[in-house]
Amino acid sequence: MRVLAYVRVSSEEQADSRAGLEAQRGAIRRECERRGWQIVEVIEDAGYSAKDLKRPGVRAALEQLERKRADGLVVAKLDRLSRSMLDFTSVMAKAQKEGWALVALDCAVDTTTPAGEAMAHVLATFAQFERRLIGQRTREALAVKKAQGVRLGRPHSISPGLARRIKSMRNRGLTLQAICDKLNNEGVPTPRGGSVWRPTSLRAVLRTR
Repeated sequence: MRVLAYVRVSSEEQADSRAGLEAQRGAIRRECERRGWQIVEVIEDAGYSAKDLKRPGVRAALEQLERKRADGLVVAKLDRLSRSMLDFTSVMAKAQKEGWALVALDCAVDTTTPAGEAMAHVLATFAQFERRLIGQRTREALAVKKAQGVRLGRPHSISPGLARRIKSMRNRGLTLQAICDKLNNEGVPTPRGGSVWRPTSLRAVLRTR
């Protein structure tokens, strides 16, 4: 099997010393030699954290795997690839969809074997649990803020002068559509930065001002 090796260190000091990177390379190389796998390329992210997947090395590895230039991705430790179970499951889903293997040597994640694939799914289950907990906490926090009278949603970026003008036009008997047409003809941006006013936009302004 042809594989990509991915290695990462998070700090500039570790990146300069190379010690962490070489240790990961060695662990991956020895395991690939044991299994008879060919390392096509070693891709590294030196000085990057694993808070998300927005790293040049990760992106390059995933692109090569998508293009079938390798059959799998091997990391020495799962946290070198990602510290987020949610990000890990997104990578695993991509691997399953595109048909390549995902192997993390430190936690028995190995989708080339039944046991390793089962471990990957166990981690995915915990990730789903984490996702639901985050959603529940978010809903509870929003409910508390709403009960406290905090106005939720994006604030309207509209000047007091424009709000008074809209209210004045409405008080003079202009329809909502007539006010929209006037503002659109003048190129006045909407509260959310759009270029087209609609009656719903005006109702929001009139209701909150």
